Amino acid sequence: MAEEPKPVNEEDLRELKERMKLIVDADPGQYHNDYSLKRYLRAFKTIDNAFQAILKTNKWRVEYGVSDLHENKELIEKYKDKARVLRHRDIAGRPIVYIPAKNHSSSDRNIDELTKFIVYCLEDASKRCFEEVVDNLCIVFDLNNFTLSCMDYQVLKNLIWLLSRHYPERLGICLIINAPTFFSGCWAVIKGWLDENTSRKVTFVNSEMELCQYLIPDILPTNI
Repeated sequence: MAEEPKPVNEEDLRELKERMKLIVDADPGQYHNDYSLKRYLRAFKTIDNAFQAILKTNKWRVEYGVSDLHENKELIEKYKDKARVLRHRDIAGRPIVYIPAKNHSSSDRNIDELTKFIVYCLEDASKRCFEEVVDNLCIVFDLNNFTLSCMDYQVLKNLIWLLSRHYPERLGICLIINAPTFFSGCWAVIKGWLDENTSRKVTFVNSEMELCQYLIPDILPTNI
């Protein structure tokens, strides 16, 4: 089941809402609901830091054209085999972003385009959250047929940055399945970029029976 999110101080939430109301009254597009405000408070600890982080995210969303990414059919078609938001959910009710690593090559991609596609996937998955029940995501990295040519540290850095700055507390669990033995060397590098909270959410799954604790294996695609 999903871990209960850490409670936030209600007085902090009230003050953050009051600060945001002044902004939203002037620009309704800056609105964040209570679930979002709580995620920022949990991630950034103080009212000031959470408020500044929200303003930065709102500015980034406009400048990056986040709301229009779903209309970029060319981008979605080009990178559709790199990741997919599944129709099914995990055992805890989280939307699942499935990433078949075998389809990636660090020498054959446009980093800016691929980062936009990652944002598109995070947006799509976030919109599928039933926030009253669970407001975070399950990301599955499938390392079946993974080779070192699939390893792309820059893309992972971008994903980690996006999750920490603009989708704080959206990651509920990250499952790594079918990992070959040599991936332990890659993981040693990646783990160094993660804070303790995020690192704790990464789980290596070593068997189908173990995977059943998190999701029904049959829902994972076999055609990409």
